[in-house]
Amino acid sequence: MADDVRESCDTLAAAIRKTCEARGAKIACAESLTGGLLADAFVRIPGASNVFLGSAVTYDIEAKASILGVDRDLLSREGAVHPEVARQMAVATARLYAQPEYGDMVIGLSTTGVAGPGPDGDKPAGLVYIGLRIPAGLVAGRNELVEAAELHLTGTREEVRLATVLNVLQKLRERLS
Repeated sequence: MADDVRESCDTLAAAIRKTCEARGAKIACAESLTGGLLADAFVRIPGASNVFLGSAVTYDIEAKASILGVDRDLLSREGAVHPEVARQMAVATARLYAQPEYGDMVIGLSTTGVAGPGPDGDKPAGLVYIGLRIPAGLVAGRNELVEAAELHLTGTREEVRLATVLNVLQKLRERLS
């Protein structure tokens, strides 16, 4: 299964790279449970350096606040596994990696959740939130798009992490189409 998921990720990441390159867009990630797997999905593809800027792995809840600027009160109240945390992470990583020469063309992607094998407090294994921040002009007829999606995944820790990456890539591809 892992090889099939990785192959699907490679196909999606290659298509996303082409789309972003054609539109002058860049990609940055903020990762928690995926711990760099989302970045890996992009850098595995030749030509990734044309669009991929980097990934901030903020596994620790305090790192989400101090590095990305996720609202500390939100983190204290809800924990890291929350849709608003995913949204704030996506917006923050786009801002973190922004450069004047890119204009406002940085897509921010984020992952936060419980990979398992067991729950994290009251949050069950497999509960994941992915965040997307897509600049105005990259999504037809819309201003900036900031959204989170809730996932309920099953499988081993590795399967949940890989499925999270696949879901981020699918959602981004869908939004850019």
